Amino acid sequence: MQRLTTLSVYVSSVVLSAALVFAQTPAPGNQSGQIGYHEDPEADQKRILLLKDFKPATMMHASVHEVRKAKFYVIDVHNHVNDAARIDEHIPPQRAVEAMDNTNVKTIVILTGMWGDKLQAVLDEMVKAHPGRFVVFAQYDWSKIDDPNFSQEMVAQLDDAVTRGARGLKVLKDLGLGVRDKSGKLITVDDPRLDPVWEECGRVGIPVSIHTSDPEAFFHPTDNTNERYEELIGHPDWSFYGKDYPSKEALLAARDRVFAKHPRTTFIALHVANWPENLDYVSSLLEKNPNVMVEFGARQAELGRQPKRAREFFLKYQDRILFGTDSEVTEAMYRNYFRWLETNDEYFDYWGYPGQGRWKIYGMGLPDSVLEKVYHKNAERVFAQFKGPAAARKGVQ
Repeated sequence: MQRLTTLSVYVSSVVLSAALVFAQTPAPGNQSGQIGYHEDPEADQKRILLLKDFKPATMMHASVHEVRKAKFYVIDVHNHVNDAARIDEHIPPQRAVEAMDNTNVKTIVILTGMWGDKLQAVLDEMVKAHPGRFVVFAQYDWSKIDDPNFSQEMVAQLDDAVTRGARGLKVLKDLGLGVRDKSGKLITVDDPRLDPVWEECGRVGIPVSIHTSDPEAFFHPTDNTNERYEELIGHPDWSFYGKDYPSKEALLAARDRVFAKHPRTTFIALHVANWPENLDYVSSLLEKNPNVMVEFGARQAELGRQPKRAREFFLKYQDRILFGTDSEVTEAMYRNYFRWLETNDEYFDYWGYPGQGRWKIYGMGLPDSVLEKVYHKNAERVFAQFKGPAAARKGVQ
């Protein structure tokens, strides 16, 4: 019995080794020397290359224009470098400043600054030590959602954050998808307990950067029809398909009701309002809500594959679009974004390819007047609204 088991293991190892060798061996060329016009009847059996190993080298002979520094200085309104939540790996602040100097990035907005002592630590390390280079946003403390005076607590927390030096409020996608009360019920984006906070942001003159829902594919089954299959396999907790979650449409509708209800508050709808796959919807949103801006952090891939429609969108809404990356601070990352915005290059990798999908992107070659607004003028207009909590309490309009 022991000999049979050993033999079985040996045979299995040989078969597995052969399969691995076969999968990594280039497909045979034309061995017969004859040129035919019908597909090999055994072709399907040979199509066994693992998707993770499929790395085709493009045969396209396309122009390459490297943009080492942005044509106009840049304010990156969507980043997490050295944030309180430690979303990205911590790097020496001077290294971030060096990358910024090398690419003409003037200021980075660190969105996830949290509150209290954790917020203070980010302000001390990044803002106070490097004046003018970093801005930090505060966040909600959802652990207090069941407190009877939750609204008042959050307004007080926000005012404290602004007094410390925060210049905006960041809302993660867990609102609507993950934040629950003690009964287990999901807290909706338009929960009335949040209204006083949205209003306080308007009075103080700080923007609300809000992430609601996620890519459309994340609300579909993770199967062979999903264009972001690889990403969802790597991050199964990013799938919001099924009865346990609201639909994408329901999430965005709740968020859009908040926009309409608080017209005196400026909202930055992150990730191109989280529906860059549907720019007709985003256009309609902007038309209906003059208090809403958008930014394109981590959505270069979605916009870059539809260059004609995206360019049309940028031209029409040039006063409503902010520059954001939601990526690690490196020279290569910023230069990839600049190439997309400034050149007419075709068929090149978006930053992070193929993480979000197996397609290439195309440059938009935006006019200088549009670039300057997207790179920094629109952001400066938003931050110029700041009044401060003390002024707000005195009724300064």
